[in-house]
Amino acid sequence: MTKIVSKKEIKIDVGNPYLFGANIRHNGCNFALFSKNASSVSLLLFDDFEDSEPATIIELDKEIHKTGDVWHIFIYGITHGQYYGYIVDGPYWPVNKGHRFNVNKLLVDPYAKAVCGRYNWTDKASFGYDVGSKLKDISYNKSKNYGIVSKSAVVDVTTFDWEGDKPLNIPMKNTIIYEMHVRGFTYHPSSKVNNPGTYLGVVEKIPYLKELGVTTIELLPVQEFNDEENTKINPVTGERLKQFWGYSTLAFFSPDSWYATKKDGLAAVFEFKEMVKQLHKAGIEVIIDVVYNHSGEGNEFGPTVSFRGLDNSIYYMLDRGRYYKNYSGCGNTLNCNHPVVRQMIMDSLRYWVIDMHVDGFRFDLAAILGRDDKGNWVPNHSILSDISHDPILSNTKIIAEGWDAAGLFKVGGFPARWAEWNSKFRDDIRSFIKGDNAKTGDLAKRISGSADIFHYGERTPYHSINFITAHDGFTLNDLVSYNDKHNEQNCENNMDGDNNNLSWNCGVEGETTDYKINMLRDRQMKNMFALLLISMGTPMILSGDEMKFSKKGNNNTYCHDNELNWLNWDLLTENREFFEFCKFMISFRKAHPVFQRDTFLTGFDSTGNKLPDVSWHGVEVGKPDWGFDSHTIAFMLDGSRGETGGDFSDNNIYVAINSYWEDLDFQLCEPGKKKMWYTCVDTGSYPGFYRDNCEPRVETPVITVKSRSIVILIDK
Repeated sequence: MTKIVSKKEIKIDVGNPYLFGANIRHNGCNFALFSKNASSVSLLLFDDFEDSEPATIIELDKEIHKTGDVWHIFIYGITHGQYYGYIVDGPYWPVNKGHRFNVNKLLVDPYAKAVCGRYNWTDKASFGYDVGSKLKDISYNKSKNYGIVSKSAVVDVTTFDWEGDKPLNIPMKNTIIYEMHVRGFTYHPSSKVNNPGTYLGVVEKIPYLKELGVTTIELLPVQEFNDEENTKINPVTGERLKQFWGYSTLAFFSPDSWYATKKDGLAAVFEFKEMVKQLHKAGIEVIIDVVYNHSGEGNEFGPTVSFRGLDNSIYYMLDRGRYYKNYSGCGNTLNCNHPVVRQMIMDSLRYWVIDMHVDGFRFDLAAILGRDDKGNWVPNHSILSDISHDPILSNTKIIAEGWDAAGLFKVGGFPARWAEWNSKFRDDIRSFIKGDNAKTGDLAKRISGSADIFHYGERTPYHSINFITAHDGFTLNDLVSYNDKHNEQNCENNMDGDNNNLSWNCGVEGETTDYKINMLRDRQMKNMFALLLISMGTPMILSGDEMKFSKKGNNNTYCHDNELNWLNWDLLTENREFFEFCKFMISFRKAHPVFQRDTFLTGFDSTGNKLPDVSWHGVEVGKPDWGFDSHTIAFMLDGSRGETGGDFSDNNIYVAINSYWEDLDFQLCEPGKKKMWYTCVDTGSYPGFYRDNCEPRVETPVITVKSRSIVILIDK
């Protein structure tokens, strides 16, 4: 018999197991929860998300309210905004069996569409084991956590007016991605927005995004996480550190309330939708960074928030029951290819597309999603294949980070339709521009779309997500200002973050007033940005690079809610010339179909105009130097419509790249018939570019390319 303890009259029905989570019907709400190994499940209703005691406790009768492994109930009169949570009982037997049920812990619904309240993980009641016990994590904590854990909330998904909004479906070959953090983008006072650090703050900066010219923003994780999970103290400032980036998800259906104006999960739902709608009106897509490889519950010493207490042995990949396999480097690994977890991930993705209108996803440490329960790489028999073939996701952008923290590196190895972060592009561009030897051939591969990695199956150049900088690692400014990382403020003795940054400080570590060094740094940044925008593939820009934002040499700012992550908008004024260069390069790419190819370059003439799609040169025409000591390369692209697949015939384009430390003379190829070469970009001059119809004509068959600079010509 179903047991009900309530302050008010409650009318219930059996409910159904079809849809997990809390789903509103015309006269109430259906609740459904998976737990295979639970002995009992109770649904708790709260009047307020800060309440320590529930208004209603309903212990589900397994004979009535359980179908297979799904517990379900329908409650009449439940409407939008009802707060709830679950308590789940069962064996507490971590060793070998992997069970960590604790009936004293209120649990967040894995399918909750909103999560409200804060987490207090400094309180020992947050943990399923008795913190301080000699038995460690196999002890049992009887303290209730109701007042120190967030509550799930019922959401009526029909109440938002989308005004006919539809996905933009911008072709990948025309896409330019801008990676940004919702809070970091506008929280600095210099942003001068009315709602700093929020979804609505992003809306206020839409005119800026339009001016810059990007087509798509990629948001660092916006699914529910605990921004206060980090309890360490900044050894330099004395401030408590944070979980700033958000790669520590606790609820995969809920937009995080930290980015809402009211810091409330229900407000977050509507404000996130408003942000997406307004961005779509401006012609800008929204991709979200998703972290399905692990959860924020950590290892065996982490708190019990949701999955651990619902069915630990199902949701996680375990080692001898008690311990967590750690392919993520974050304490645990979700058992992504277990049918139930697999379904949860697919349901989450579909929800963000159908109900939240996002245009795509970037999957953090996506190689984990291709591992079976033994850790083997099985991409075509994993959720990776499900995602690529799902009919609801068929028009969404799906982008993989093709590695994990346990050494599995599969860039180029994902199933058809997957685009992938191309770390080889990042490394080869950095290495060539800083002046390393034996990199000319690698540079040519990356400029050409990385056919050596992606030329198979149904892949195209745009499946390569080209980037030089991203949220983790140096900013563009720091790449040319620091030889070494400076992560002392992370409270990890400068041991965290990558040591192989392929950076060069141009002669001085950190900021300097030396004019020559600053000019060299400016030129090097322009070189890298220009190469990013003229390479075949899909370019991704790190937010702030276009205005020379610096993180002071810290290449792992995951834990800082301060000016190491808050974009300083005063830099836009200070570095306007560099911003204008970046804006020009974006518009230059968009104006020329030759950079937006959906087929790989071959070096052959397929149109009969006696020009190959690409020809390679050195300082002499037709004589590229691929040698160990080479620091130069030049190439010409045939802009004819038959080669590019564009809507119109483009200019032919010639590019000369000099990464040598002395000026060099380059012979020029012949321009098109009855045409002349004109200079569009010269990073060795000021401001480094020439606007449309203002390009100077090249009068000689030889040009001087200054040391460590790039020249781009078009014929007309």
